[in-house]
Amino acid sequence: MSKTDTDTGRDREELGAAGSRLSTAPQEEAVSLPGLGVIGWARWFWRQLTSMRVALLLLLLLSLGAIPGSLIPQTGADATKVEDFRAAHKTLAPVYDKLGLFHVYSSVWFSAIYILLFVSLIGCIIPRTWQFVGQLRGRPPGAPKRLDRLPAYTTWTTAEDPEKVREAALALLKRRRFRAHVAGDAVAAEKGYLRELGNLVFHIALIVLLIAFASGQLYKSDGTKLMVEGDGFSNALPMYDDFKSGSLFEPDDLVPFSFDLKDFKGTYELTGPNKGTPRTFEARIRYSEGAYGKQTTTTVKVNEPLEIDGSKVYLVSHGYAPVITVRDGKGKVVYRDAVPLLPLDGNVTSQGVVKVMDGYRDAKGKKEQLGIKAFFLPTYGGAGMEIASAFPALLNPVLNLEPYHGDLGVDSGLPQSVYQLDKTHMKDYKDAKGAQLRVNLKPGESMKLPNGAGTVTFEKDVKEWAGFQIVQEPGGGWALGGAVAAIFGLAGSLFIQRRRVWVRAVRGDDGVTVVEMAGLGRSESAKVPEELGHLAGDLYDRAPGAPEPDDDHPAPTSDRHVVPAEGAEK
Repeated sequence: MSKTDTDTGRDREELGAAGSRLSTAPQEEAVSLPGLGVIGWARWFWRQLTSMRVALLLLLLLSLGAIPGSLIPQTGADATKVEDFRAAHKTLAPVYDKLGLFHVYSSVWFSAIYILLFVSLIGCIIPRTWQFVGQLRGRPPGAPKRLDRLPAYTTWTTAEDPEKVREAALALLKRRRFRAHVAGDAVAAEKGYLRELGNLVFHIALIVLLIAFASGQLYKSDGTKLMVEGDGFSNALPMYDDFKSGSLFEPDDLVPFSFDLKDFKGTYELTGPNKGTPRTFEARIRYSEGAYGKQTTTTVKVNEPLEIDGSKVYLVSHGYAPVITVRDGKGKVVYRDAVPLLPLDGNVTSQGVVKVMDGYRDAKGKKEQLGIKAFFLPTYGGAGMEIASAFPALLNPVLNLEPYHGDLGVDSGLPQSVYQLDKTHMKDYKDAKGAQLRVNLKPGESMKLPNGAGTVTFEKDVKEWAGFQIVQEPGGGWALGGAVAAIFGLAGSLFIQRRRVWVRAVRGDDGVTVVEMAGLGRSESAKVPEELGHLAGDLYDRAPGAPEPDDDHPAPTSDRHVVPAEGAEK
């Protein structure tokens, strides 16, 4: 055996408890497979599950599992996109169905990874927490027999008594916020417990995040509502245009409130390279909390939602709703309403459908239904720009109408979109040239239907509509708190160095006190020798070196890894 191997073995033996347990991380020991038996196999599985290696592997698998949930359309987020994906990918869709990739976050394999990670973190944190509490209640271990074998070391002789040197060292270390006590002929001190505390906080924060994420998915609700100026909304399921919720959500969990859209205002850049770019979108609403709450007026802006008892109301979209009046062959008003049209581009070129389902009769008194395709341009650019608006604001509005008559199909019981027209049982109106009737109207103008079938009027009042998203996500505050705690905990575990310092003062054979100082960190770092040098300098001021026959200004001497004391160079 070489001398180096002998010295290394001796170092480990002499350090003993002094260099142990600088971390509460579980030691990676070779685990022998247990013999046959349920308890033995269960113990082995539990050790594997709660090991750091398996926890990191599960965290990696959870991150990888979230990738398809972000790239592949999800049923819970947008069922329409999922159906479009199925239609476009006939081969992949069945495979994705079997793997649960259209509902990743509720799939069996993702839930299994999630639960195993949760159990692994808890099984890792509990023993580490008790071990850390035990370290806080205990005292730093005594000094090793050979301090000169530690990575950072310095020594000098002094004429002061050993007891006074130890008292001065104890006071100095406590002033530097070390946990210190006298153990035999040395002072033992330790610092940097926040490193382990930060590590535990980080892992506990991960559990908080997992719980918050799970509760948010199980109890969340997310709905949308399109409202024209003057419309009202009450937070109840029948009032939503679209609504999604978690598996444990109950209708009674909805926060009781209501609001009215009083006015919507949008402004745009009028000139320059950013012409037409939105500047502000504001919805002025009047809301009340509960059934009989006091009404309050406020403004909801983009990214500035209205918060009511854990529920948030976001402004997510807007458009125009021209007011259209339809009269039958006898001049009777059978339809009058603001019709929301859906934007097609950044200049709010919009389209939609007017459906007159009841009350209409043609010139001969025959009952029919009308379907009118509407195409709206907020700013009509004239000839050459008849299919797109030139600007998003209402500078020169034009409404293009294309009427049909017949059966809309709404009485069949099959659902249909209010923004699409099923022309299966509809007939078009012809103009004088025998072509499909299409008319451009300005506010206040009317279109006459052929053969005295009635008129369609584009009223001067053009309203605007706003789309709101009402979100209720329990656990959002806990998730934010967990994320912040995880960041601070991780920073503490990475940047705080846990280290121990020992100061031994004994009287030598010549009657002079020999002072030894040594430091040991959890990992190799230049900060430990540097800090030991500062401590040695301060202690040297209180216990200066003893004069030697040939040197009136002695300096501390050291073994390997020299750490010069500041006071030694005075």
